[in-house]
Amino acid sequence: MKKLFLAIAMTLLASLSAQAGDKIHRVAFQISDDSADKMTLVLNNAANVAQYYSAKGEQVEIKVVAFHGGVDMMRTDKSPVLDRLKSVTESLPNLTIEVCNNTLNSIAKRENKKVSEIPIFAGSKIVPAGVVELIDLNEQGWTIIRP
Repeated sequence: MKKLFLAIAMTLLASLSAQAGDKIHRVAFQISDDSADKMTLVLNNAANVAQYYSAKGEQVEIKVVAFHGGVDMMRTDKSPVLDRLKSVTESLPNLTIEVCNNTLNSIAKRENKKVSEIPIFAGSKIVPAGVVELIDLNEQGWTIIRP
């Protein structure tokens, strides 16, 4: 009986250890400021998080959600951090860039353009509302960071 109990306990322990190692960390970085320093901080934090979990052999999904002034980071005609943005996105396949459509509509009106005429960084995903996206991600268990 002791051997059976020990075998079951070891099987459960091994199963729990495997499940803990399979956990995927999920973090979303908010960028809503038009500050080049904050934009750089967000990109550096994303790279650092990816490097940390990679070194531990763990998986991480990373999103950068841009709205308000942070959308300038994603504009290829205005981004003060375009080279860093390219570098980080090229090196992090687990990074998704999301851009607020509400902000894009405001920019389009202000600049007398169509949203489709605003040059956004290739591969960016347009979401209906950046703030709502962050709320939804939080409710799904994502960690939200606002540097």
